[in-house]
Formats: sequence, structure tokens, C-alpha cells
Amino acid sequence: MSDILISIEVAYALPDQQWLIPLQLTPPVTAEQAVQASGLLELIPDLARDELTVGIFGTVCASSKELGSGDRVEIYRPLIYDPKVARRIRAAK
Repeated sequence: MSDILISIEVAYALPDQQWLIPLQLTPPVTAEQAVQASGLLELIPDLARDELTVGIFGTVCASSKELGSGDRVEIYRPLIYDPKVARRIRAAK
């Protein structure tokens, strides 16, 4: 086992609350492993493990993506409204 650790963060946000969990993990580590290590899945029961969409610094990626030091894994919530529909509603007002 390697003594080298990488520093990463796992982020999740709701409209009224945000979580940013710093982690030190032994590589290789995937985005899915980082989310599990963060404890957010246990802390926020509404997060469905099988349906998670994750990204690194705003770019969607596979949960199997290997992380590097300094990466921030972001857990994305599903869209409530289709952006095109929301634009049409705003334009109609």
C-alpha cells in the first residue's frame, strides 16, 4: 500500500445548504469511491447511489473516473425543469 495521499473534495448543494467535504485518500481512487468515502450518501438519504451524476470542476464525468490530487468531485441534482421549457415560461411572462 502506498504512503502517498491525494487531497480531493466532494461537493453537494441544495438550495439552502451546501456540503464541501475535504478528503485525503490513497490513489488510485475513483469519483464513486470518493463520494462513498465522503459520507454524504449516509448523511443525505435522498441521494440515490445508483442514479448519481457526478462531475469534476463542472464537467460531467463517469463515476469510474480516476481522480488526481486537487480534484473536486461534484454531485449533481436532477433538473427540476427542462431549461427550454423554463425559458419559454419566462418569455411568456
